[in-house]
Amino acid sequence: MAVQTVAGNTASSSAQAVDLGPAAALSCRECGERFELGPLFACASCFGPLEVAYDLPTGSPEELRKRIEAGPDSIWRYAPLLPVPADVAEKPNINPGFTKLVKADNLARELGVTGGLYVKDDSGNPTHSFKDRVVAIAVEAARAFGFTTLSCSSTGNLAGAVGAAAARAGLRSCVFIPHDLEQGKVVMAAVYGGELVGIEGNYDDVNRFCSELIGDPLGEGWGFVNVNLRPYYGEGSKTLAYEICEQLGWRLPDQIVIPIASGSQLTKIDKGFQELVKLGLVEDRPYKIFGAQAEGCSPVSAAFKAGHDVVRPQKPNTIAKSLAIGNPADGPYVLDIARRTGGAVEDVTDEQVVDAIKLLARTEGIFGETAGGVTLGVTQKLIEAGVIDPTLTTVVLNTGDGLKTLDAVSATSQATATIKPSLDAFRAAGLASA
Repeated sequence: MAVQTVAGNTASSSAQAVDLGPAAALSCRECGERFELGPLFACASCFGPLEVAYDLPTGSPEELRKRIEAGPDSIWRYAPLLPVPADVAEKPNINPGFTKLVKADNLARELGVTGGLYVKDDSGNPTHSFKDRVVAIAVEAARAFGFTTLSCSSTGNLAGAVGAAAARAGLRSCVFIPHDLEQGKVVMAAVYGGELVGIEGNYDDVNRFCSELIGDPLGEGWGFVNVNLRPYYGEGSKTLAYEICEQLGWRLPDQIVIPIASGSQLTKIDKGFQELVKLGLVEDRPYKIFGAQAEGCSPVSAAFKAGHDVVRPQKPNTIAKSLAIGNPADGPYVLDIARRTGGAVEDVTDEQVVDAIKLLARTEGIFGETAGGVTLGVTQKLIEAGVIDPTLTTVVLNTGDGLKTLDAVSATSQATATIKPSLDAFRAAGLASA
């Protein structure tokens, strides 16, 4: 199929000069039309979303495994499978990834899981969320296309990741957030020295504003990581799939539970699994993908339960603000994947989110943010409903650090007692034999 050239929001580089490693073209997820690599995100033929198509490595899977395992302890060990230049690890970047896959035996006993329960804890990334992965890939695309300003619409974590990555790469940043985000995320986004702009409205309002800005002369030379750089940005989530399989001994998990905001993370983890199978790096066998939402913003869950193929937008109202996207771009693809793999999409109340945050902290010493509470809460709900099989290997994602969403648990997480500095006072408090 011929590769088209389409004008987009460009910078100083031409498509012919781009070096993004094995990335060969952009391909429409709907009609399959292919376009030259560039800052594009929608198909000119059918307006479907674009994603990166590759010339993947050929040869022995064993040799590729060895090459990956000899690489750096970051997402750059998978550079042969990503839209980045071969020398990416040598450039100034924040080197995210290769976070812990925690075997959660205490949590497993609590939930009655016997087949092996793991928490992929992405709070260990540089800005304490999985967003560092996607931004690191987007930065390489921004460099390739000659952008000088890095930007995004964000529910919080992405704004911080963009600020940090831009500072490290020597780029200007200007990011946009809803005006009422958690204060911890506001501070973390602002501390890196770029511009931080609050928009009166929710995330969907912020995203619409950014789409307008990208088409205006004011946005010339700007790389919006989740708009005109979205096809590259999304590929960063594949590294979660790669790491999980490598950390499990180069095998697919039987079941995985993933939080849903835009839905891109879930779709790209599935893409990563499929690529590993295609390359012969893991055995091709069934796996189930489950999506998790908060009840106060659950458009994909509602569509799944109703048997619909179309996701009806909702107005978000939940403490899980990092997942509060009422009109998720990848919602229909999430439905397809959940159904194809035999999984499901479920939601939990804010109260269940808080309970799950505290359960994970109490059993495994992992303090997850509200998105992690959503994912674990849904996991627990689906186990109790008999939808998730407790005898199979199950992976749960924790995508961010609870220190960013302290308000969610602060009311129920206080000092056990306040006493005078004496042993008698300690005894009187009834804690000595606790």
